[in-house]
Amino acid sequence: MANVKVFGRTHTQTDRQTDRQTDRQTDRQTDRQTDRQTDRQTDRQTDRQTDRQTDRQTDRQTDRQINGLTVQLLDATLLGA
Repeated sequence: MANVKVFGRTHTQTDRQTDRQTDRQTDRQTDRQTDRQTDRQTDRQTDRQTDRQTDRQTDRQTDRQINGLTVQLLDATLLGA
């Protein structure tokens, strides 16, 4: 490639600078996109995990309450209350 002066710099220098700038911009865009995608995946995974834990905890608590009421009802029935 011929070294043609463009604004005091050779054309090849300008090309290299443009390439580096384009590469940096592309890298930043890719990084931001990857970060957003990772954040969304992490959020969805965390939400699902939290939902499952909450559901299990609620189920256990409900089971304990039902079992407690059942025992009270059986006691009352057996004692003839």
